Amino acid sequence: MPLAKLDATAALVVIDLQKGIIGLPTVHPAGEIVSRAAQLARAFRSRGLPVVLVHVTASAPGRTDAGIPNVPRPADWTELAPELEQHPDDHIITKQRWGAFLGTDLDEYLRRRGVTQVFLAGISTSVGVESTARSAYDLGYNVVLVTDAMTDRDADAHHHSVEKIFPRLGETDTTAKVLQLLSNR
Repeated sequence: MPLAKLDATAALVVIDLQKGIIGLPTVHPAGEIVSRAAQLARAFRSRGLPVVLVHVTASAPGRTDAGIPNVPRPADWTELAPELEQHPDDHIITKQRWGAFLGTDLDEYLRRRGVTQVFLAGISTSVGVESTARSAYDLGYNVVLVTDAMTDRDADAHHHSVEKIFPRLGETDTTAKVLQLLSNR
């Protein structure tokens, strides 16, 4: 379902647009995803709405069949993409799980600001973005997934999230539509 309206207090949550992740091969060019997320961040900031920038520093401690090791990474791996133009008022979330809510203060931060609607963008669609969207939905937020401001490393996983999962968790729309609604605010 396309975005119907903006709540009085909405927040943008940008997932894992950091040097180590945007440097990986993705379905859609990561530079375009970062550019759209940066446009959204500027628009939210200009209207006094919260912007949350999330980065991941390590994997969760549990064992998996995927066997993804928690290995040392380059020093700048966790640095947020400079194009996001991090602002002093942005809230930074450092996570070690797929989603941005578990093990962080994200829910508390949003509730203190009266946020009822969260807009999600970032990488990867089927992991960080979807996990965060599921938690946001479960916590009672109105969820908006900005589908052209996200990508994945796997085309099938991206399409499955966008086509099958996201419509059950919230509204989906484009950067242009969100920017248009914000400009009419």
